[in-house]
Amino acid sequence: MLSRGALRAHLLAAGLAGPVATTREASLRSYRLFAARDPRATLGLDPERAWAERDLLALMADRCGVSGDPAHVSGHDVIDPERTLSGLDAFAGRLAAVAERRGTVLFGTGHPHRLLAFYASLADAMSAVGCLVLTPAQGRCVDITTRFGVRTYTLDYVRGVAMMREPGARDPGCETGVHSHSPLPVRVALEAVAESGDPLPELVVGDHGWVCGAGQLGFEAIGLADTDDPALFVGEAEGHVSVAVPLDDAVRSDYYQPLTRYVLNRACLSQ
Repeated sequence: MLSRGALRAHLLAAGLAGPVATTREASLRSYRLFAARDPRATLGLDPERAWAERDLLALMADRCGVSGDPAHVSGHDVIDPERTLSGLDAFAGRLAAVAERRGTVLFGTGHPHRLLAFYASLADAMSAVGCLVLTPAQGRCVDITTRFGVRTYTLDYVRGVAMMREPGARDPGCETGVHSHSPLPVRVALEAVAESGDPLPELVVGDHGWVCGAGQLGFEAIGLADTDDPALFVGEAEGHVSVAVPLDDAVRSDYYQPLTRYVLNRACLSQ
């Protein structure tokens, strides 16, 4: 069992919490975009209230531990490791509740290069205890607006985790995918589940648009979020997102392995 203290030390040493690589400039830019209801920042969430930049800064200071000082406009952002640990505990608790009743789960990531292995290990563990891990709409094309214009990507699954690929890029078991914030993939996946007659997911696990898009549609959703992802924390504050765990979502993929062990142990899913 990885202790809370050992994981806290790892979070700081790996840059998952404490001073993180995400810059203050990037975070503040996201808050400005979210306040303007820019879809690049809302990630599929339709906020119930108006969120000014100052409101978002206060929220992120409360949920993540970033500086609440509006005069702090440059440098690296900071995440409080205690908030990360508390978020991981809550995240594990939701997994445990669904696992106990052998529920249905959908996993998806917009960070396949970094987070696929983390989610895949959870999907494997949930499947092993009898949960149905959904893989709807595999191979479906989705048109997503990017800074380069509209691009057509393909929805694919690796070890039960959804991600988007460049057309023609798929090799069996290949973990190469594209970075995406869009909620369109989860909407396509959920629509396919509804059309198939399979059970709808009791829990959606992921990041970016996978969490916000599902939460906005009324599905319980939990996920990981960086300091420049205010949408997940707004969703959590407004009750659309069940758990948002603050951490740097773009460090080396192997740095998330201790988090995987911790969550699986906390959720009583270790094999």
